Amino acid sequence: MTRALSTPPVIVSGLLGGSPQPELPVAGGLLLRPWEEWDAPAFLSAYQDGEIRRWHTRRPTSETQVREWFDTYRQDWKREQGGHWAITRGGDEVLGRTVLRGLDFDDGTAVVAYWVLPAARDAGVASRGLAALSTWALDEIGFHRLELDHSTRNHASCRVATKSGYLLEGTKRSAAVHDDGRHDMHLHARIRED
Repeated sequence: MTRALSTPPVIVSGLLGGSPQPELPVAGGLLLRPWEEWDAPAFLSAYQDGEIRRWHTRRPTSETQVREWFDTYRQDWKREQGGHWAITRGGDEVLGRTVLRGLDFDDGTAVVAYWVLPAARDAGVASRGLAALSTWALDEIGFHRLELDHSTRNHASCRVATKSGYLLEGTKRSAAVHDDGRHDMHLHARIRED
């Protein structure tokens, strides 16, 4: 069922899903590209890392499951429900992940997320990948507002968010469940005018 709106949608349906998911250049020789089947070992290994496990409770348990997730990611793009990219060095070596999900074309809003592998930490990989994705989503696609949230205990993620132009807007109390219980979550956002 289609909603009747008094205003036109910010983004026209079909803009994303009607074309292949793009590769996006990132400063410093990095590239965001869609996940490929051969990335499954690197993706699975990320969820063996203690820091990634600490902040992500949905975790794959096998390469087969990772490939199923990749299939879902491709369907997300076609259905205009999200975009999932590997952050890579030169298109080959996987360094991390960035995501655009929760797409609302009517209001022009979406949610972003990210992680990086241990070997890529403290080198600006997450912030550069997030900045590239954000610029594309805001300037090329036409989103008006991008949000991200993270545990108030995840200081590294807070630094990535602020370094990438996402202003801290507040704290969502007891908003997410992690392995050690409920966490308050910081809400950050970046809007086109920022």
